Amino acid sequence: MTAEAALLAALPGLGFHAILCFARLGAAAMLLPGLGEAEIPATQRLAFGMGVTMALLPAVSPALPPLPESPVLLAALVAGECVAGLWFGMLTRVLALALAQAGQVIALMIGLSSPLQGDALLGGTATAPARIFAVLAAALTLSSGLYEVPLRALASSYAAVPPGGFPAGSAAEALAGAAVASLSLSLRLAAPFVLGAVLFNAALGLLARLAPQAQIFVLGAPAQLLGGMLLLVLLLPPMLAIWGRDLADAFAALP
Repeated sequence: MTAEAALLAALPGLGFHAILCFARLGAAAMLLPGLGEAEIPATQRLAFGMGVTMALLPAVSPALPPLPESPVLLAALVAGECVAGLWFGMLTRVLALALAQAGQVIALMIGLSSPLQGDALLGGTATAPARIFAVLAAALTLSSGLYEVPLRALASSYAAVPPGGFPAGSAAEALAGAAVASLSLSLRLAAPFVLGAVLFNAALGLLARLAPQAQIFVLGAPAQLLGGMLLLVLLLPPMLAIWGRDLADAFAALP
C-alpha cells in the first residue's frame, strides 16, 4: 500500500479523533477563566478551542477510541465528550467566580448595592464592585499565568476521564465541592467588610437610641460608604493574594 493510500485510509479515524478532541477542548475553552470570558466573542473562543485541539491532538490521539461503526455510539461519544468539557470548564469557572461573589457581598456591606452594571457572567445586572472584581479576576488569571494550569490539566484529563467513561456521580460531587469551596473563599474575602458593617450599624443603632431626634442613619450613609471604600483600598492587595493562592491550589487539584 502506498503512503497516499495509507493516509486516505487513516483519514476517517483522524477526523473522528479531531472531532472527539474538539468536543471536549472546545467546550471547556468556552468556560475557562481568562480565556473563556463572556466578554470575548464566542467565535474567538471557538477559534481558540480549535487551535488547542490541533496542538494537543497528536498527544491525546493514542488515548482515543477507534471510529465506531454505529452512528448511535458515535453520537453518544461526541455528546459525552461535550459534557466532559463543559464539566471541566465549569469546575474552573466556579472556582474563579469567588472574587466576583466577594464583590457582591462587599457592595451590600458598604452601601453600593444600588448602582448596577450589566454583567454577562453574574446575570443581567451586578453591583459595581462585583463587576470590577470579575474583570480583575480575568486580568489576574491571564497576567499571572494561572490559565496554563487548567490547560495542562485538560490535556491530562483523558487519563482521569477517558472518552465514553464520564463518571456522572463523582463529577456532580466534584462540581458541588467546587461550589462550596468558591462560596467559602468569597465569604472569607468579604469577612472584614461583614464584620465592619455589623459593628458600624450597631454603633448607629446605639447613637439613634441616645439621640432619637437626630437623623443618624441619614448621616451614617456617607460615613459607611467612605469607610467601606477606605477599607477596600487597604485590604485589596491581601485579598487578591489570598484569592490567587487558593485558586492556584484548586487548579493544581483538578482531575
